Order: sequence, then C-alpha cells, then structure tokens
Amino acid sequence: MNKNILSCLLLSLALTTHAQISLDSVFVLPDSIKPFSVDGMYAAMLAYHPVVKQAYLLNETARQEIRMARGAFDPKVQADLNIKEFKDKEYYNKFKTSLSIPTWFPLDPKIAFERNTGQFLDPEDIVGGASGNSQLTSGISLPLGRGLFTDDRRAALKQAKLFTKMAEAEQIKLVNKILLEAAKDYWQWYFAFYNYRLLSRSTNIATEIFRRVKLDASLGEASAIDTIQAKITLQQRLVERQESYLEFLNSGIRISNYLWDNAGYPVQLSADVAPVLLPTDAQLLSTQTLNELIFLAKQNHPELVKLRTKIDQLEIDRKLAVEYLKPRLDLNYNFINQPLMPNGTFNSPSIGKDYKFGLDFSMPILLRKERAKLALTKVKIQSTQWEQSQAEREIVNQINVVYNQIVNTNQILAQQTEVAENYTRLLRAELINLENGESDLFKINVQQEKLILSQSKLLKLKAEYEKMKATMYWAAGVRNLNYSEKTD
Repeated sequence: MNKNILSCLLLSLALTTHAQISLDSVFVLPDSIKPFSVDGMYAAMLAYHPVVKQAYLLNETARQEIRMARGAFDPKVQADLNIKEFKDKEYYNKFKTSLSIPTWFPLDPKIAFERNTGQFLDPEDIVGGASGNSQLTSGISLPLGRGLFTDDRRAALKQAKLFTKMAEAEQIKLVNKILLEAAKDYWQWYFAFYNYRLLSRSTNIATEIFRRVKLDASLGEASAIDTIQAKITLQQRLVERQESYLEFLNSGIRISNYLWDNAGYPVQLSADVAPVLLPTDAQLLSTQTLNELIFLAKQNHPELVKLRTKIDQLEIDRKLAVEYLKPRLDLNYNFINQPLMPNGTFNSPSIGKDYKFGLDFSMPILLRKERAKLALTKVKIQSTQWEQSQAEREIVNQINVVYNQIVNTNQILAQQTEVAENYTRLLRAELINLENGESDLFKINVQQEKLILSQSKLLKLKAEYEKMKATMYWAAGVRNLNYSEKTD
C-alpha cells in the first residue's frame, strides 16, 4: 500500500468514525440541554403572557356590563322637601318620600309617605282627614300596552348577558391568535436550532478534511489543488454555519417575546434549553379529526359565535321595536293609608276606597319612526345572517385547505426522508470507494453537499408541518389551539 492510499484510508476512517452523517445524531442533545416543548410554551403563555391576561379581562368586562344593566332593576329611594316662610308665616312645608322596586315583570310596587303643612298649600297638596297632615300610600304601576312583554331595561339586560358569549368568543380569538404566532415562531426556532447543529457538524467534517489534506500536501502526498478545494469547501461550510447561527440567535429572541414570569417581568430564553419534536406532535391528523374539527368549527368558532350572538341581540331589538308599535297605556293604582295608617294603626285594605288612580295613554298616529326602526332591524338581521353563512363557508374551506396542505406535506416528508436516507447511503458508499482508491475529494464533497441540503430541507419540512397543524386548530377556532385537550 503506497502512502497516497494510506492517506486516503486515514481520511475515510476519520469521516466514518468521528463524524456522524445521519440526521438522527443531530437530535441527540447533551445532558446539559433541557427540552422545551411547544406545550410548555403554551402553558407559560396562558399563565403569564400580558396579551392573554388582557384577553381574560373581557370576561370581567362582560360581568360589569351585566351588573350595569341590572342597575335598572335596583330599588330606588326618592325624597322631596319644599319649605317656604315669609314674614313669620309658614306658607308651606311639603315633604314626600317614596320607595319603588322595579321587577322583571313590569308590575312595579311603590310605597310613598307624604306630609304637608302650611297656610297657603295648593288644594291638591292638602291631606284632608289625615293623621298629622300625613298620608301613606302603597300601590303598583302596570303597563297594559307598550312595555308589557318587554321594555328597554329588560332588553338591555338580555343583551348584556349575550355580550358574555361575545366576550368569551373574542377572548378565544385573541388568545388563539397570539398562540398561533408563538407556534410559528417556535417551529421556526426548531428549524434554526437543529439546522445550526447540522451545519456545525458539517463544518467540523470539512475542517477535519482540510486538516488531513493539508497534512498530506505537506508530505507531498496530495496536490495543491486538493488543498484549495478542501479549503473552499470549509469556507463554504463556515459561511453557511454563520448564516444559520444568525437565524438561530434571532429565532430564540423572537421566542423570548412570549415568555414572562409570574411577577409580570419578561424572561429571556435560556441558552440551556432546546426545542423538541415529541412523537405525538408528528402524528398525521386523520380524516376523522378533520370532520370533528369542521363540526366543532360550525358550533364553536369564535367568529360564528359572535355573529350568532349578534343576531340574537338584533332579535331582542326587533322584539323591542315591535313593542313600540303598541300604544302606551300605563295604569297606576295606590292605596291611601291602607292597610297601615301613618300613626301605626292597621286597616283592612279595600279596593275602591281611599285610593289614587292614574291612567296614561299616548300613541303616535303614523308610527313612522317605530315602523322604520323595525324595518331597519330586520334588514340588519338579514345582513348578519348572510354574513354568517359566508363566514361559515370560508371557515370550513380554510380548514379543508390547511388539511390538504398537511396531507401533502406529510407525503413530501416521507419522500424527503427517503431522499435524505439515500444520500446518506451514497455518501457512505463514496467513502468506501475512497478507501478502495476509486473516488476522490471532489466526489466526496458533492455527495456531502447534497446530503446536507436534503437533511436541511427535511428539517424545514418538519417545522412547516407542525406550523400547519397549529394553523388548522386556529382555523377551526379550537380553544388554546387544542392545548387543554392534549393535556387533560
């Protein structure tokens, strides 16, 4: 065996023993590196991310809207005091207080106390035959026309309760949006991290080749052109590694945008963590899953929930508009000093004796305003229904589009995996040829270049595949991109 063949043999031994050429070795992490899964990132974001916390405030906003609407049913205390004295004469001293209690059914009870004294009271303010110039009244008010079945306060409360559904849907939409952005950045970090490891390994191989070729050249067993070729290959690998290192650094910084601690302070991504692809992540979504997601999307997608809720709110407006077509006919009936006198004496209540009665009636003749409002509400309902139909169609089609991309990418992944494996076999075969003196450095570099490109493309496809899966859950409007379901 001459020295040249011996040198080539040493070179091939170095490549096959010290440099792992399969992609699996890139995923083997040292013990000092901790895995950081996408689910771990989701959990941290749902607990501490400011945008997520801001979205959770929508529930509190909805609760306060309901509380504010219920304020229309709060009991109301009212008191009026009017006194006039002039030249040592008490013209009048009028005091009136009342307690009214609005109810859901518009039969509103009211209790009032009235005491009037003075020399110049208006006749209607004189409490004739009353104890101590005082009267105690209790009664009800009841709308017999407009407002009997619904009114502004009941409509406002119903709409406030519906706002809770809308707020929850908006919360899911906002949280899913930030989780999708995080998922895309996570899988970009995944590609950048392992692509950098792949190119670093390739650089180490190119460094070893250059070192040995340079050694052989110094011994006169390799030509100068071989040294230049080995150096060019090394420089190319160094450039590629540096470019991947920049992407690796920047992708890690982007991941830090989503990391916060429980005190509300931003957290920088640690250098001792790495993204991982769990076996469950790489599973292909089945057609059954597709059908389930389409069904869930039709039922619970935030946009559809918001549109359905909007239609429900408009339906409340429609019923209120119909109510305003009725004439206003309000009945007020109050017992005077029944069953209790101001001095504390009890009486038996008697309808038609000692009472105040009022009847208010009003009605626009043409009802143009009321009829126009009803017509406009119907137009809004129809417009929203059409918007809902179009939104549902777009959502279902988007889910199908993403699913087709997933299925297609999965097939490409399988093919690209075989391509990378075949290039691995070709490189190993070329190394064996090198041992037998039937190859040269140029052929080795060509095969290694093709292997690196195929492995890098395979990493890219894995990352894109996981991005599509996250996009599909987002398109279906699944809460937290299916995170809760996966961890329950």
